[in-house]
Amino acid sequence: MRDVLAGDDDAFAILVRRYKDVLYRYAERMTGRPDDAADVVQQAFIKGFRNLDRCREPERVGGWLFRIAVNLCKDHLKGRARREVPLEAGEPLRSGRGHPEEGAERAEIREEIYRALQALSDEQREAFVLKHVEGWSYEEMAEKLDVSIPALKMRVHRAREQLQELLEYYR
Repeated sequence: MRDVLAGDDDAFAILVRRYKDVLYRYAERMTGRPDDAADVVQQAFIKGFRNLDRCREPERVGGWLFRIAVNLCKDHLKGRARREVPLEAGEPLRSGRGHPEEGAERAEIREEIYRALQALSDEQREAFVLKHVEGWSYEEMAEKLDVSIPALKMRVHRAREQLQELLEYYR
């Protein structure tokens, strides 16, 4: 961090390499669009670089960058109408892997899960993704999101319930 604050661009590149994947995974699941996620991550690093002197605890720069990405995702989602959420989700089918029926079934399941996640409220999707996709503890979530642990547990619980209902509906 001292090197970055002293203007060493290579030191900042190390921070980017260290945190870009986790920020991207989070942003993609929150925005539902790879391009939007890449934009959010890029904005997070730009904002982080410009405001690095405001990072109160340099040893926790990863959490600080994550918080920037969380706020940018929330801002992005506020500006986008729910009706714009695309239905085409998941990776394209890869040819030459297993039976075509299995690939089509996996793609259909991915799309159902994607649609169900996008139907959750932003807070529920955020809590669910961090808990069950990223594997964070409630303590980590509370610290990074500045939300109480009981509130996060309720969000995750409600997200699970709603996902179950939605996935049953899609089947």
